[in-house]
Amino acid sequence: MGCTRPEVVLTADRTLMSNYHQNEFLGFGTTAPPNVVPEWFFKLLFFPPIKNVDGIPLEAPYGLRKIEAQLLNEGFEVLTVDPDHLKRYISDAKVLGIHVMDPFGLGPSSSTFSRILQTGEPYLAKYFRILLEKPEVVEAKKRGLKIIVGGPGAWQLKLKPKFTEDHGIDCVIDGEAEKVVGEIVRRAIEGKSLPRFYEVSIHESPSVDEIPEIKNPSVNGLIEIGRGCCRGCAFCSVTLRPLRWYPYEKIEKELKVNTDAGLKYSVIHAEDVLLYGSRSVIPDRKKVLKLHKLCKRYVNQLSWSHTSMAAVATDPMLVEDVAEIILDENQEWWGAEVGIETGSPELVKKVMPAKARPFKPEQWPEVVKTAAGIMTDNNLVPACTLITGLPEETDEDVIKTIELMDDLKDFKSLIVPLFFVPLGRLKDEDWFTVEQMNDLQRELLIKCLRHDIKWTKVMIHSYFKGRWYSRISSFFYWLFVKIVEWKARGVYGAFMPKPISVERVEVKR
Repeated sequence: MGCTRPEVVLTADRTLMSNYHQNEFLGFGTTAPPNVVPEWFFKLLFFPPIKNVDGIPLEAPYGLRKIEAQLLNEGFEVLTVDPDHLKRYISDAKVLGIHVMDPFGLGPSSSTFSRILQTGEPYLAKYFRILLEKPEVVEAKKRGLKIIVGGPGAWQLKLKPKFTEDHGIDCVIDGEAEKVVGEIVRRAIEGKSLPRFYEVSIHESPSVDEIPEIKNPSVNGLIEIGRGCCRGCAFCSVTLRPLRWYPYEKIEKELKVNTDAGLKYSVIHAEDVLLYGSRSVIPDRKKVLKLHKLCKRYVNQLSWSHTSMAAVATDPMLVEDVAEIILDENQEWWGAEVGIETGSPELVKKVMPAKARPFKPEQWPEVVKTAAGIMTDNNLVPACTLITGLPEETDEDVIKTIELMDDLKDFKSLIVPLFFVPLGRLKDEDWFTVEQMNDLQRELLIKCLRHDIKWTKVMIHSYFKGRWYSRISSFFYWLFVKIVEWKARGVYGAFMPKPISVERVEVKR
C-alpha cells in the first residue's frame, strides 16, 4: 500500500476514478449533463467507484500513475487515494495533486452534449468541483496544503482564473510533466512560490528514456506505446508534441505491473496504434504484429485507444492479421476511437491535409468507407468522431459529411458529432456554439443520433457477454438507450427542425 502519512497525495475526481465496467469507452458517459436518468442510476451505469483497499484504489488513471512513478523515483512519499477517502490520508499531506481530463466540460464531447441539451454542467465538471469543495480539502487548504492540477484537461483552467483562485489551486501544469513536476512539488513542500500556470514547452518534453514506467496498475490496464502524432491536424494539440515510440521492453514492464495485479485486460494507447514504430504514415507490419503478440501473451482482452481511417485502409491485411491475434475464445471484438471529422475533401485539404495520407485529400470519403468495411470484416468496433463548426466549414462541406453518414449507415460503430473547440494551431479561433447551428448541421446531428441509437441497441449484449451480470446489465443499458431515444424525440420536436433533404439546400460557396 505504501506510506500511510504521505507528504504528497494524488487523486482524481469520481468520474475518472472508475474503470467503467471494464469498458474504457463507457467513460464517454461522464461527458453528459444531468438528464432524465436519476444520478445514482447514471453513476451505476457509467462511472461506478473503483475497487479500493482502505481507500487506496486498485486501479487509477494512467496519467496519474505516470506522475506517481516520477515522484516516487525522485524520492517523494507519495500515495494515490480514492477521492471519497481523502480524509484518511490528507491530514499530514503538504501537496494534493489532482489529475484532470475535462474539468469544466469544455472538451468537444461534453461541450456538445451540454450545449445541445442545455441542462447544465456535465458530470465530469460537477465532480471536479465537488472534489475541490470537500470539507477535508478545504480544511487542509487552510493549514497550508498546496494544490497542483495537471492532466490532458489542464488547459481549461487557464480560461477560468477566478475559479482557480476561489478554489485554492496553487499551480496548474499543462503538458507532459515528467521533467518538471518534481521541482514544482519540491517547491510546494518547501513553501516556496509556485507559478499559477506552468505550460510545459516542447523542449521540456521527456524522451522515451525519461518517461518512467508505472509502478501500480492503471484503469483498465491502459498502457502507452507511444506519444505524439504525425498527422498534424490544425485543431489538435497532440500534433504539437514530438513523436516517440516505446520499445517492447518498456511496454512489457507496464503489462506486467497490470497483470501482476490481476488485470487480464488492456488498452494500448497511442494516437494511432497501427503506426506503432513507424516514422511515416505507412504501418510497419513486423513491429505492429510483434506488439500485439506481446500484449496477448499477458492479457485475455485487448483494445486500442485510437487508430486512423487512413492507416486501416492502407494495409487491410495487417488489420486482418492483428484480428487473428486479438480475437480468440476470450474476445469476440475490440474497440478503438477513430476520427472521421468530416466527409468533405475540401475541408480535409484546409484543416487536416495529412489525415488522409498516404492517400490524397480528394480520396477521403472513399478512404473512410474502405476502412469502415475493413473494420466491420474484422470485428473492430470504433467510436468515431465528427467535427462541425470548424472555422472554414461551408454548407457544402456539411452536405458532404451528411452524404458520408448515409454511406456509413451499415457500419457497426458509434459516430459522435462534436462542436469545434479551439485547440492546437486553431486555439485563437472562436468556439462554435449551438446558436450558430444551421439546418444542415442540425440534420447531421440527427443522423448521428439515429445511427448511434440503432447500433447501441445491437452492441449492448456483446459489451457484457460472458459476465454473470450480463443479462441484468444489458437490460439497464437498453433501458437507458430507450430513455435517450424518448428524450431525442422531444428534442426533435422542441429544438430540432424536421430533418431536411440535402437536395433542397442551396449551397453557399
